[in-house]
Amino acid sequence: MTKHRIYSMSVASVYPLYVAKAEKKGRSKAEVDTVFRWLTGHSQASFEAELAAKTSFEDFFATAPAMNPARALITGSVCGVRVEAVEEPVMREIRYLDKLIDELAKGRPMAKILRETP
Repeated sequence: MTKHRIYSMSVASVYPLYVAKAEKKGRSKAEVDTVFRWLTGHSQASFEAELAAKTSFEDFFATAPAMNPARALITGSVCGVRVEAVEEPVMREIRYLDKLIDELAKGRPMAKILRETP
């Protein structure tokens, strides 16, 4: 089976697009960073090191310090694909990230994006 092209792309090459999408809707780069850190367990320093190293999406998720178990609560569609129905693990993580950035850009409160319970 051939891997999808996004797997070998660096997170750093797509990160500015995530930031631009959020900023265009009045959100901040810091909020995008918070989403990345929440999902992967990275500290800000380790996240920035991954960006500087131009780590691929596949390696970024494979070596993440602590993938957040609450990510299983992320549901909905990204580009017409239900994130909870994606079977391939790396693609599911990428879709989780896409969904979180979409929610951020749509103005959803950060507590809801990060699946915090009241």
